[in-house]
Amino acid sequence: MSEPLNTRPAAESHLVDLTPQGLRRVRAWGVSIALGSFLFGFDTGIISGALLFIREDFDLTSFQQGSVVSILLLGAVIGALTCGNIADRYGRKPVLAALGVVFFLGIGATAFAPGYWTVLLGRVVMGLAVGGVSATVPTYLGEMAPAQVRGRMLSLNQLFITFGLLTSYLVNWALSGAEAWRAMFGVGLVPALLLFLAALWLPESPAWLVRKGRMEQARKVVDRVAEPGDADRFVDRVHDAQREEDRSGSSGGVGDLFRGTALAALLVACVLAALQQFAGINTIFYYAPTIISQAGLSASNAIFYSIFIGTVNVAVTFVSLALIDRVGRRPLLLGSLAGMTVSIALLGLAFAAGMSPLAMLVFMMLFIVAFGVGMGPVFWVLLGEVFPSAQRAEGASAGATVNWLSNFLVSLAFLPLVNAVGQAATFWGFAVLCLLGFAFVAKWVPETRERNADEVGADLRRRWRISEG
Repeated sequence: MSEPLNTRPAAESHLVDLTPQGLRRVRAWGVSIALGSFLFGFDTGIISGALLFIREDFDLTSFQQGSVVSILLLGAVIGALTCGNIADRYGRKPVLAALGVVFFLGIGATAFAPGYWTVLLGRVVMGLAVGGVSATVPTYLGEMAPAQVRGRMLSLNQLFITFGLLTSYLVNWALSGAEAWRAMFGVGLVPALLLFLAALWLPESPAWLVRKGRMEQARKVVDRVAEPGDADRFVDRVHDAQREEDRSGSSGGVGDLFRGTALAALLVACVLAALQQFAGINTIFYYAPTIISQAGLSASNAIFYSIFIGTVNVAVTFVSLALIDRVGRRPLLLGSLAGMTVSIALLGLAFAAGMSPLAMLVFMMLFIVAFGVGMGPVFWVLLGEVFPSAQRAEGASAGATVNWLSNFLVSLAFLPLVNAVGQAATFWGFAVLCLLGFAFVAKWVPETRERNADEVGADLRRRWRISEG
C-alpha cells in the first residue's frame, strides 16, 4: 500500500497548501487536461490498423500509404511550433478547447473521406492538434499541479498517451473483422468532444492569470483548492518572480529562450527530445512483427501483437507514475538510459550472432520496459518543469517541435540505414546514442522534483556554469 501523499507544498514553492478536497479537485483537473494526451496517442496509433483497409478501398500506392502515415508527423511539427506562442497570448484553457475542435474536424474529415486527398487533409489537421497538445498539455499540467505531486500530474501526459495508443489498438482489433476503417477513426470523435467540453469546465492556469495582471481571477482559482488566505501568498510569489524576471530583462518572448538559464533549459529539452526518438524506440516497434513471426509465438497478426505492446507500455508507465515523485527525475532517467543501452546492445548482438528469435524478443521487451519507466514519461515531465516561468510555454513548444522532427527523421531514415549497414550495426549505433545520453543526463540535466523554477534555474546555472548576472 502506498503512503498517503503530503498535501503541503515544497519550501519556497509558488503553490499553496491544499485542502484534501482541493487535492482531489486538482487531480480531476489534471485528468481533464490529459484528455488531449489520450487523443495524441489514439490518433497516432489508429492508422496502423486502418491503413490496411484504406489502401484497398482507395487503391493506394506504397508512396501514398507512407504519406498517410507520415503527414501527421509534419502537421505535429507545425502544431507544436505554433501552440506555445498562442497559449502564452490567449491562455492555456482556450487553446485546449480549440485543440478539441481541431481534433474533431481532423478525425471527422478522415472518417468521412471520399478519397485519398481528403484522408491526407484530415491527417494533417489531426497532426496539428497532436503537436498542439504535445506542447500545451505539459505546460498546463505543470502550472496546475502542486510541487509535491507535480511529477505524477505531469506523468499523466505519458500515461494518457499510452492509454490512447492501447485504445487505438483495441479499436483496430475489434473492427478489423468488418474492415470498418471509417468507424476506427470515428471512435475518436467521442474523446475529441469530451476534450472540448472538459476545457470549458477547467479553470485557467492561475500562474498565467497573474502574469497577465488578472489577479482576482487567479485568486478565485486558487481559493477553490487552498486554505483561506493562501491565494494572496500564491499571487505574491508569482508576481515577485515576474518582477524579478522583468528586472533581469526577460520579456517572456522567443528571444529570451536563447539567453542565460533559459538557453541551458532549451538545450536540455532539445537534446532529450531528440534522444527520446533517436534512441531507437520506434525501430523496436518496426521490428516487433518480424521478430514475432520468426519466433513462431502465438500472435495471429500485427494488430493483436500491438495490443500486447500497448499493455506493456501502460503497465510500465504506471510504475513510473508511482516512482517519479518519490525517486526523482534524474535517477529514473539514468536508470532508464542504462537499461536501454544494455538491452538494445544485446539486441544488436542477437542479430549479429544469430541468436534465437525468442532471445531477440526478450531483449526487445526489456528495451521497451526500460524506455517506458524513464525516458518515455520523464522527458515530458521535464518539459513542463525545466524552463523559467516566463519561457515555459515557448520552451515546451520548442522541445515538442524537436521531438516531432526527430520522430519524422527516424521514420524516414531507419529502413535505408538498416539496408546500408545491417541490423546489428544499426542497433549498436542506437546503444552508443543511449550511452551518450546517459553521460549528458549525468552532467547537464538538473533534478526538478519538489523544486520551483528558481531552484531549478540555480541548478542549471551551476551545471552549465552560467553566471547569475
